[in-house]
Amino acid sequence: MHAGSDIPVYITYIFAALLALMVISLALEEKLHAKKSLITGLAALVSLFLSVLLLPHSGKSHGHMPFYIPYVDWEVVLIILGSSLFVDVVSKGGIFSWIAVKLTKLSGGDLTRLLINYSILTVVFSAVLNNVTAMIIIGSLSAVSLKKLNQGKYLLGFLIIEGLLTNVGGLLTLISSVPNIIVGQKAGISFVQFFLHAAPYVLVAVAATIFAGKIMYKIPRLSSPREKEESSALLASFDENEGIPSRPYFYFSWFLFAALIFLFSAQSVLPVFKDLGLGFIAVGMALVALVRYKHDVDRNYRALDWDLLFFFVFLFIVIGVMEHAGVLKMLGGALTYLMKLPGPFDSQSILFGAAFASSVTDNIPLSAVLANIMGAPGLEPKATHWWAVIFGCNLGGNITPIGSASTVVAVTIIHKNELRLSFLQFVRAALPFALLQLILAGGYLFILGLIKN
Repeated sequence: MHAGSDIPVYITYIFAALLALMVISLALEEKLHAKKSLITGLAALVSLFLSVLLLPHSGKSHGHMPFYIPYVDWEVVLIILGSSLFVDVVSKGGIFSWIAVKLTKLSGGDLTRLLINYSILTVVFSAVLNNVTAMIIIGSLSAVSLKKLNQGKYLLGFLIIEGLLTNVGGLLTLISSVPNIIVGQKAGISFVQFFLHAAPYVLVAVAATIFAGKIMYKIPRLSSPREKEESSALLASFDENEGIPSRPYFYFSWFLFAALIFLFSAQSVLPVFKDLGLGFIAVGMALVALVRYKHDVDRNYRALDWDLLFFFVFLFIVIGVMEHAGVLKMLGGALTYLMKLPGPFDSQSILFGAAFASSVTDNIPLSAVLANIMGAPGLEPKATHWWAVIFGCNLGGNITPIGSASTVVAVTIIHKNELRLSFLQFVRAALPFALLQLILAGGYLFILGLIKN
């Protein structure tokens, strides 16, 4: 799937232009009156057609299977499908409304405290589950809490902040995201080393993101005695048991939810499951949950966001072609050039370069390309160079709504709650946070470099 040296540079530029055209079209999604799956679908059709015409080694290279099928990261597609279905079904048991009411009461009705509660939960879930599942669950809970408090106008801010924090939480451990695993293994970073290096940054970045989010979205605190009294009266009317239709299914839902968390967290070391993957677990748990509604599962199937699922399928195909055409290798080559820059800011240059590249491409193949280039004979990357790629590939997903799976899911949840947010509006809203997180990462890499030296 990697581009060969026999591909002329002008062909790589043709495909790079096609990628740029797709990103621009997604940015103009509302003006074009086209769903994102249609835009990426057309880009996939054109890129596949051109790949057969212009690229060597394209064709049916997998027996009877079309060559582009392996381009799709089916693990991500299955995680989104299974997690969405699981949350939709298990929520009928009342556990998510129960959790939302409990967290709301714990906050005392103070929206700043509620934002902190959900932000911490987002980071924890992103670290132990995955950022897509974390966003699906936390997004649903936030909507319930704010609607109960009659504060739906703050939901957009909550969802954007939570979506951005999923990628920060994905930095916490070696197994929290695929780029971590790819680059970490290539660089020889152990699980404990990864956590000890990443945790200080994650703590600072989470606190800074929450603080910036509170200011930007004017998240209020309960200040006056009257506000606190009114909030207490409202909270007293909340009953966490109100949304529980059946106690047996409520307890069974808790069992399923705990089982999902355990299987996601321990998947990499469990026999059988480590070979079947997270996608199998997500879909398998969804099917087990559906047994409760075995006579009308079609209702749950209809509730799935097929536009989101097809968007990812087509996007992965486009990125697969781009990798084969040498576009990702071209981006990687530019980053390796940054490694050779003199002075103390080479790691920061790699960080921002990787983040920019990750914002318009899938960070999984990008991190694989960068790891292979940096690990090539003759190059001697510093420890901070490896960390620059890890931070950049994860945090770059916060720049655009197509930069990571979790930000795509966040935008989808925003639209489901009938809130308006276009591609460009997301970029305008997210860019200050992304820059803040990247600047903090750059400073952290500088300190890390001083310690290592």
